[in-house]
Amino acid sequence: MDSKQAARERLKQSRDSLVALSHRIHAHPELGFEEQQACGWLAEMFSDAGFSVNTGICDLPTAFSARFGSGPLNIGIMAEYDSLPGVGHACGHNLIAAMSAGAALALAKVADDAGITITVIGTPAEEVGNASGKILLLERGAYQGIHAAMMVHPAPMDMALPHFIAASMFDVHYTGKEAHAAAYPELGINAADALTVAQTSIGLLRQHIRASDRVHGICTHGGEAANIVPAHTSARYMIRSETLDELDDLRVKVRHCFEAGALATGSKLEIRGGDKPYAEVVHDARLASIYRRNAESLGRKFADSDPGAARFSASTDMGNVSKVLPSIHPLIGIDCLPAVNHQPEFTAHCVTAAADQALWDGALSMAWTAIDMAADKDLSSRLLSMK
Repeated sequence: MDSKQAARERLKQSRDSLVALSHRIHAHPELGFEEQQACGWLAEMFSDAGFSVNTGICDLPTAFSARFGSGPLNIGIMAEYDSLPGVGHACGHNLIAAMSAGAALALAKVADDAGITITVIGTPAEEVGNASGKILLLERGAYQGIHAAMMVHPAPMDMALPHFIAASMFDVHYTGKEAHAAAYPELGINAADALTVAQTSIGLLRQHIRASDRVHGICTHGGEAANIVPAHTSARYMIRSETLDELDDLRVKVRHCFEAGALATGSKLEIRGGDKPYAEVVHDARLASIYRRNAESLGRKFADSDPGAARFSASTDMGNVSKVLPSIHPLIGIDCLPAVNHQPEFTAHCVTAAADQALWDGALSMAWTAIDMAADKDLSSRLLSMK
């Protein structure tokens, strides 16, 4: 039996437990840096399979590493498992976790014979938008010794080279002064007006930024009562650009809008966060082509050239990993349209039969991709030489 067939047989043995894991994580959504249950379930699965498991790595309680094999080529497989507030697993991280676990279990059957070491890294808090799990893990050395990284993300369609752009999330706080809104409004400093001025300025700014730039946010606190001049308001905003360099340019312009709100009203401005942004994803074209070939052999059909796929853009901290290691972050379709990521309807689609099939296809495609990486002497030499 060749390595790919052996990996498939091993994955088949775990299929039911992997689907159960996906559904269990889906039923118990946990926000970023709070994923105690998901992290524990994954660590237990890997420990039972004979992996060397370390939890709480890099001073992150809900991060872990699981390692198997002793081959020279160390392939990192990323597992995400955080959810979104209000809509649960509307980005399908339950599937990402289970696919990554499945790929690693399949590879464990053949790792030494194929010349592979498998390192699964449990990466919390991908959805937080700043100073996230992968960024902190990178800073603290979790990726040392890994030669390439991969993960697969559920979506409405399969894409080998999806468009992921740079992003930064931050909180804005205005402080003014309370006053009776009818009797003594002249004694107040209206922090809600400061936020209104800023949001109006951002709306006007949109004419003068790149078509690919994005600015979006929500008001997280608007005041205490209608008859009190608001002394404290806050908002959470994200900015996005094609690259980190372009993001820096956009950041200055958007900050000026928030400063305008403070200047116009006399409020004090404080901006928190935004200091550790997400980088754009740099896909390794060779690795992506290998993944696509393997996924197509399982019947997956890719939409990279479709007109609708061209407008896709999102952000992920896998971009920061891709700046350091050869990486891939393909999308895998779960037959969900018209539902798309971050909608509650998408949440429901992440535990359907189509999602369970995507779990199998994504896990096996990653496992086969790793085997092909090790077997390709030119590619493996390139990867080994980069560390």
